[in-house]
Amino acid sequence: MSKLSEKPVLIIGGGFSGISAALEITEACSKSVIVVEKNPYIGGRVLQMYKYFPKLCPPFCGFEINLRRIKSGDEGRIQFLVSSEIEEINTIGSADGNGYKVKIKQKPQYINNNCTICGECAKVCTENRLNDFNYNMDSQKAIYITNISAYPSKYNIDAEFCKFDSCKKCESVCKYDAINLNAKEEIFDIEVESIIVASGWKPYDAEKITNLGFGRYKNVITNVMMERLAADSGPTGGKILRPSDNKEATNVAFVQCAGSRNENHLPYCSAICCLASLKQSIYLREKNPESNSTIFYIDIRTPGRYEKFYNRASSDEKTKFIKGVVANISEDSSSGDLILDAEDILSGKKIKFRADMVVLAAGMVPNGPDIKTGNIKFDYDANGFLFNQNENSGIFSTGVAKNPADVYGSIQASTGAALSVLQFSVNKKG
Repeated sequence: MSKLSEKPVLIIGGGFSGISAALEITEACSKSVIVVEKNPYIGGRVLQMYKYFPKLCPPFCGFEINLRRIKSGDEGRIQFLVSSEIEEINTIGSADGNGYKVKIKQKPQYINNNCTICGECAKVCTENRLNDFNYNMDSQKAIYITNISAYPSKYNIDAEFCKFDSCKKCESVCKYDAINLNAKEEIFDIEVESIIVASGWKPYDAEKITNLGFGRYKNVITNVMMERLAADSGPTGGKILRPSDNKEATNVAFVQCAGSRNENHLPYCSAICCLASLKQSIYLREKNPESNSTIFYIDIRTPGRYEKFYNRASSDEKTKFIKGVVANISEDSSSGDLILDAEDILSGKKIKFRADMVVLAAGMVPNGPDIKTGNIKFDYDANGFLFNQNENSGIFSTGVAKNPADVYGSIQASTGAALSVLQFSVNKKG
């Protein structure tokens, strides 16, 4: 890591929110930024989406624009530490406002920037791992490209599955001296002026919603898994197939608020689940015009500019809406079909509904950074969100670390966080 002439800004998380904040800061002034990302690539969970609303753009479109901005900026102003996590944060001196000492741990970087992504290493690799980018719906070699938009643009090695010295086939076939299986973990100690927490989110663990069958029945999946099924780079090449038998899904039920707005699970609304299910209903209908989509909902929330998106999805005659809670899901073991016990509030009846596949709209859970030691404690609310309670000390939040939000809202919040950092710096000097 290059030496910085002044205290930089630390951004925890290299998803769309963290990248946007970093770009806004460095393009507005001469400040430097260090972005710490636990994944081996930047771009975050948005890159796992097939498309995002309302225009249904593929995520790599917006991501490529950001990469162009990164590459065209002053060299070294934004530094990315991937496969890295914050170990410790302490205040400098006895009072807030003097900045922070931060210890960062980076996993061994077995692949260096000589990598040309030729793929020869993967051809000789004998070990496999579950593909976490595809939510473990398929597997890949232990030396792998994380995704089609991967940045840094190089292969990655999963140390849990690589045989290292007992194999070394990848190292021997590499023509570019890009692989070093003896690489070691590194520790970076830095001082920063301020911090933006952009640690993103993870989907709620749907196995906890035992009545809806996720984990027991293969054809019950979550909304994030549906994104990867629809993606051309996903486990099925963009075909929406049932996990149990790889048959094309033609009658799909979408269950809204799966665990959300429920005191036993997530008491809050995640703000984007209704829109996500509407979007995925459109995927289904576009990929198979003979398919049927049924959305079970408590209420559909598509505020403001998203109302037109709702109108687009609901105008499809093969998309049905049933207002009512799904109480239970069971399986017809002979066919793999799923039986939903639900209420239809508008008709006043309890119904049984049969579907090829069920998609659970699991909510967004904030990913608080796992900082092991230090004298800084982030002030989270009851649901784990960090709503800028530390702003007077130079700690800010953005994206879903702050509150549930879509891509557009997260980028807006990132601009706000960048402005807050710059104002904090001015006030400190003044």
